[in-house]
Amino acid sequence: MNTPRSGEHRGDSKLIYGFHAVLARLRRDPEAVFELYLSAQRHDARARDAAKLAEAAGVRLIQIESDRLDGMVGTRRHQGVVARVDARRRELKLTDVLDSLDEQALILVLDGVQDPHNLGACLRVADAAGAHAVVAPKDRAVGLNATAVKVASGAADTVPYITVTNLARALRQMQEAGIWVIGAAGEAEKSLYQIDQRGPIAWVLGAEGDGLRRLTRESCDELAKIPMFGSVESLNVSVASGICLFEARRQRSA
Repeated sequence: MNTPRSGEHRGDSKLIYGFHAVLARLRRDPEAVFELYLSAQRHDARARDAAKLAEAAGVRLIQIESDRLDGMVGTRRHQGVVARVDARRRELKLTDVLDSLDEQALILVLDGVQDPHNLGACLRVADAAGAHAVVAPKDRAVGLNATAVKVASGAADTVPYITVTNLARALRQMQEAGIWVIGAAGEAEKSLYQIDQRGPIAWVLGAEGDGLRRLTRESCDELAKIPMFGSVESLNVSVASGICLFEARRQRSA
């Protein structure tokens, strides 16, 4: 029997679920995993891989009925795998990322995104584009909950997610580090294709429906729009994030 790890029974743990999120945590930070719950109905290769990783890391493995997993995480979309992980890991600060950059910065800033599915999708996009961090305010925004982690499909463990108490101050901190801050706004005169993004860039996108808050907008170095050629007036924030980040990557590789 595995020995309980420090902190396991002190209320400082949280649940994550879905194979991408759980396997990413087991591979990248196994010391932070206390227990792995696997559905007794799963006997496929992914379940066996999870069990092997848990055994190699000394993580307690518990076989459990799927309906009990439903009750643990409040959804049936857990794919038959749930992990109890350490919630006390030190939160990364913006300075941690800025001080460790060894290439031109590419940062995604989310101004008040409320939907955990959108946050998870933004993290996934940021990972795909090679962004160095996703930055968001602590207030008026969804936290990195289990739903966001699952939708992120492992990206919550690969892209630093940094929450700040004052977003405008964080944007100034980036500017002082030489990062050009661009806000996405439909009414902007320039399109994102007209802006030189080959240097250090932070893209700022607003909340669903509301866009950028006034102070956030005023804190940006410039605003840019995504040209729209159809009948819809706006895009989902994760789709817009992907367009902006990958345009920066396109320019840098041209």
